Amino acid sequence: MDGHATGLLEQLAAIVGRRHVIAQGEDQEPYVVDWRGRYHGRSVAVVKPASTAEVAAVVKLCAEQGIPVVPQGGNTGMCGAATPDASGRAVVIRLDRLNRVRAVSALANSITVEAGCILADVQRAAEEVDRLFPLSLGAEGSCMIGGNIATNAGGTAVLRYGPTRELVLGLEVVLPDGTVLDRLRRLRKDASGYDLKQLFIGAEGTLGIITAASLKLFPRPRASAMAMVALPDIDAALTLLGRLRGTLGDRLSSLEAMSRGQIEVIAENVPDVAIPFALESPWYLIIELTDTLAGTDLRTPLESVLGQALEDGLLTDAILPESVAQAEALWRIRHSVSEGSKRAGHVVSHDSVVPLENQAAFARDVQARIAGVAPAARIVMHGHIGDGNIHVLAILDRDTPGIPALAARINEAVDDVTTALGGVISAEHGIGQTNTARLGRVAAPADLGLMRRLKALLDPGNLMNPGKVLPPA
Repeated sequence: MDGHATGLLEQLAAIVGRRHVIAQGEDQEPYVVDWRGRYHGRSVAVVKPASTAEVAAVVKLCAEQGIPVVPQGGNTGMCGAATPDASGRAVVIRLDRLNRVRAVSALANSITVEAGCILADVQRAAEEVDRLFPLSLGAEGSCMIGGNIATNAGGTAVLRYGPTRELVLGLEVVLPDGTVLDRLRRLRKDASGYDLKQLFIGAEGTLGIITAASLKLFPRPRASAMAMVALPDIDAALTLLGRLRGTLGDRLSSLEAMSRGQIEVIAENVPDVAIPFALESPWYLIIELTDTLAGTDLRTPLESVLGQALEDGLLTDAILPESVAQAEALWRIRHSVSEGSKRAGHVVSHDSVVPLENQAAFARDVQARIAGVAPAARIVMHGHIGDGNIHVLAILDRDTPGIPALAARINEAVDDVTTALGGVISAEHGIGQTNTARLGRVAAPADLGLMRRLKALLDPGNLMNPGKVLPPA
């Protein structure tokens, strides 16, 4: 290690404490490799600040010395946004010590938390005051709320509550020069100029580091009903969506689809997941209804809608769980898609979103296009029917020759279908480093030009998570 690096480590240790600076290669491994094992970076140091002031001091020090910084939460992202490059120049700022709940108000339906809070802990803090924080996804036991905000995470409750962007009231952000932007307002109405927090939601740490957030809470559901149904095609799911909304309105909380192939992948690769039905239909749909009024009968109207759908040929079978344990077992299937697919082979995954009316055409067209490009690929799908976001996965044998080139052709095929149907290539996973070239290929020049100008304005030295989101100019 040269003298400059040694001096930097000493300066970092003076800010966060020596035990919170990780400089050894083996000790750094969990922080410089993404969870899928796709990206293996290097870092001059991993630092773990415990306060916004310490984050600001680290960022200011790095800015003064021209050292790139890479913010990192739970490191559960899908696109490598939290992984440094291989140069070894960057400082990784790991935020798990910023994990306090600063305030919670049942009256205001709000909670203020630091960026390193685990999503499940935010959910529990809301429950303690008899409220709901509705963001829910498979990694909620390890992902951190700062990363959820930085990627504008979606999850399984978007249909009713919206994506993360719609759950954020205010943010505290450390800017690329170390300045702290304090916008931790819990106000529901604010017309005092630009809504600056929106710049940082979904920016994946390229414009600043989110250190705390004020979030919306909601009344807790006190009644629920659930079903898992078998469907002949996506068209049937969309028709069923219309009927459920027409009958039950906002009580429809989740509508999660999985192709038969996706469930087969889970059954083959996640041993502790039970599949309580024969896989005889092309598509399966999880339906969840909730209501805040205790004692509300949701099962009867759900059974009525499903019964009529069965008569009309929209579905071929239905399971309605009789207990909380049975309902959780069905949700366990849905939340195992990432784990099962990762174990099945090399996954070329997609996060496309198209208008609702075009979802069925998307599913059909993209299946055909991938089969034409990669006949040996195992094509499976899952996603959020009610918001237009279907994840298409092409699973390749790990020993397939020329995987990078083949993956690029698959991506182009999927992106062409997505854009032709009026969609975009990322609904909730972000761009990271995985999708920068794809974004450059399909995004409007005006969009890219404005994003580049914003980046240059806020981060003229390109030190804040460089190489992420924006394609090379």
